[in-house]
Amino acid sequence: MNILIRNGRIIDPATRTDEISDLYIEGDKVKKTGKGLKPKDKTDKVIDASGCYVMPGLIDLHVHLRDPGLTYKEDIVSGSKAAARGGFTTILAMPNTKPVIDSADRVKYVQNKAKELSPIHVMQIGAITKGQSGEELADIEEMIEQGVPAISEDGKSVMNARLYKNAMGIAAKYDIPVFAHCEDRNIVGKGCVNEDEHSREMGLPGISNAVEDIIAARDIILAKETGAKLHLCHCSTKESVRMVELAKKEGIKVTGEVCPHHFTLTSDDVDPNDANYKMNPPLRTKEDRDALIRGLKDDIMDVISTDHAPHSREEKTMPITRAPFGIVGLETSVALTITELVDKGILTPMQMAEKMSYNPAKIIGLDRGSLEEGKAADVTIIDPDAEYVIDSMTFLSKGKNTPFNGRRVKGLVKATICDGKIAYIQDGMIRQ
Repeated sequence: MNILIRNGRIIDPATRTDEISDLYIEGDKVKKTGKGLKPKDKTDKVIDASGCYVMPGLIDLHVHLRDPGLTYKEDIVSGSKAAARGGFTTILAMPNTKPVIDSADRVKYVQNKAKELSPIHVMQIGAITKGQSGEELADIEEMIEQGVPAISEDGKSVMNARLYKNAMGIAAKYDIPVFAHCEDRNIVGKGCVNEDEHSREMGLPGISNAVEDIIAARDIILAKETGAKLHLCHCSTKESVRMVELAKKEGIKVTGEVCPHHFTLTSDDVDPNDANYKMNPPLRTKEDRDALIRGLKDDIMDVISTDHAPHSREEKTMPITRAPFGIVGLETSVALTITELVDKGILTPMQMAEKMSYNPAKIIGLDRGSLEEGKAADVTIIDPDAEYVIDSMTFLSKGKNTPFNGRRVKGLVKATICDGKIAYIQDGMIRQ
């Protein structure tokens, strides 16, 4: 199937293109871009993208698919369909499943299931330690041979610095990044929200900035020593932004990501009776949020990722002190980015494409994130002016756990095309 996308605002960081133009897809490749393109055949699908951004397919470096073992929360099918609806053509699945993805065979399980059932690309990250127990390295080299794009202990930190340094050495040898969840479990205690005046007023145990900052500093030092590529996941503190900035000035191979909930909400927004405001790291202070926004604006922070973490309704209706951490994000990320950053003039549409497609591709060495002729036909079409109210009950994800339900936003994904095939499209977009 060939596809002609007409009259869209093509935004391609790889070529610094930002113009109203057409894009023609032939098979699984971008064949041509330019003005006034015509269909080659009467069977071609024609999409009118007037008023829309046409960006390289979005890439989410941080997703929890819960498959295998926790599929009542999410699975590869539901998660990838939600991702396609959210504009993503590639997602990276974290390994904290049940059992943990700590071997080539378990990586292969996800790869085979995704290849058969997913409308988009699903790449599986490998765990750093066996069973994520923090005691013995997983067979990292075996998983790299099977095609993992990164290793991570996400959901926790490897507290044994010697073991972690050894893993970083292996990652450096094979030139793949280490994705770091920065959390000092020795001081986190039973915290469930940010440690500040609001948490004390609510009578809830807090999580201090130091919980994140201590491990972020350690990991940056180890990255410098080993030469490994370090990617700091879901940064939430002003100190994390500062450390990424300083590390880059020192020439250390460090990148950082920010999640939409962390650049949108603060700890003051937390409702103690609603566990949908419970995530890890927690919502921080306005000062932290403003630092994250500045980090994105000034290109200190490289990536916007979702940390999509679905849970069942039963789990998230428990008291906030007992409910699991995490919220869903695949189907709200585009809208929150446009509403909170692009529409307010903080990020340009080009920066949005960089942080949600081009930079993620570079970090994992993936030849995507571009609309250049001859490249893979991964394309996301977004109407930046479409206004609507988020309704979690319409999510394709099994998870409905979001603090954004009922929030009015701008920015709607109209179509997602992966390898030249339509993975998601709104009714009325195709013209013959």
